Amino acid sequence: MARHGAQEHPHGADRLCEAGDRVYSRAVRRGRVPRTDSEAVPCLLELALLHPDPDDMEWLVPTSPQEVMTRLLRGVYDEVSASQRRMGSAVAAFEWYAGLGGPARGTSAGEGAAIRVLDGASRIQAALDAATEACTTEVLTVQPGGIRREHELSEGLHRALELRGRGVRMRDLYNHVARHGQGLLNYLELMGDTVEARTLDEVIDRLILFDRTVAFIPANTDRTMALELRHPALISYLVTVFERLWRLGVPLTAPLPDTRIEGISHREQSIAALLAEGHQDAVIAERLGISVRTCRAHIARLSETLGAASRTQLGVRIAQVGLDRPSGEGESAAATGVAGGAAESASAPHGAAVTGGPGSGATESASAPHGAAETGVSGGAAGTGASLGVPAPGSGSSAAPAPS
Repeated sequence: MARHGAQEHPHGADRLCEAGDRVYSRAVRRGRVPRTDSEAVPCLLELALLHPDPDDMEWLVPTSPQEVMTRLLRGVYDEVSASQRRMGSAVAAFEWYAGLGGPARGTSAGEGAAIRVLDGASRIQAALDAATEACTTEVLTVQPGGIRREHELSEGLHRALELRGRGVRMRDLYNHVARHGQGLLNYLELMGDTVEARTLDEVIDRLILFDRTVAFIPANTDRTMALELRHPALISYLVTVFERLWRLGVPLTAPLPDTRIEGISHREQSIAALLAEGHQDAVIAERLGISVRTCRAHIARLSETLGAASRTQLGVRIAQVGLDRPSGEGESAAATGVAGGAAESASAPHGAAVTGGPGSGATESASAPHGAAETGVSGGAAGTGASLGVPAPGSGSSAAPAPS
């Protein structure tokens, strides 16, 4: 019976069949439904949307919509995380292959053009210029780092306007911290509906995609080399990664989700989740696009709000209120509120994982860590200055427009 039902109802909890939607909705409204109601929709039992009532096994009670949503969000987050890890492995593999030497004589032109290593600022900029000039439809960019510098945005504005004149649409992904840059807000207002921007707690490394035919990504840590990718399978993969991140992103014009815990901001919720994973302060700062000093200030406020007297105790409190999960996964647990500052056992889970922290290490520069230090391909729709190895698209040459 279960196998037959799975064949007739090949869907997940995010898209119920019509019959399943009717039965589940009725169960939520009434609190339970007779077991006989589920015979035509075995998918509800297979997806754990209905389960037996322990008081009367002839009735079925529904899983709460909040729990279903949490389960779905966790699945999406795991899927995107796996994609990010595979992308990192792919870049590492490309670097290794690039180090094997030039192509042997007789290599076809198509094979050599599928993946090209660009070494040095001039080669990177020339490739970006060519891709920008040929672009006719769409530019997709991922922009890690902090607040975009206003002069970088203005330098490439005329190129962004030229692309807009050709009908090119632009979509950009940033860290949430980029919302605080007035230059970016002014630029987006000027470009109107030609450019869409969304933000996430974390994004992948720099990525620029032109017309879904050519992509540029950093090829080493100091951003002096880049990869130009034209292989259809690789481009399709990168577009999929972008689209999944885009679906999770928050439009720049919309407010960030409420943490539902008084005194804890969305950024502090993101920091708490990374602390629970065991990351050091410097790693957290880089992933969220903020300075280490700012990161430690947020950690200090977290400790005060959660009533934690030590980093170990902070780890315990983070787990207790549900902040050890990425944004959106633990809202129901977080909504229970924050208890006072009672001392917890130092051996509790997540405690040892929270390392680094306020006062641990020398004071960092107050400037954001992705501003002046970065050079190279930066994506976006105007201005750049950041990260494949040259002042990137729109930063003074004819490269791809993109706010860095």
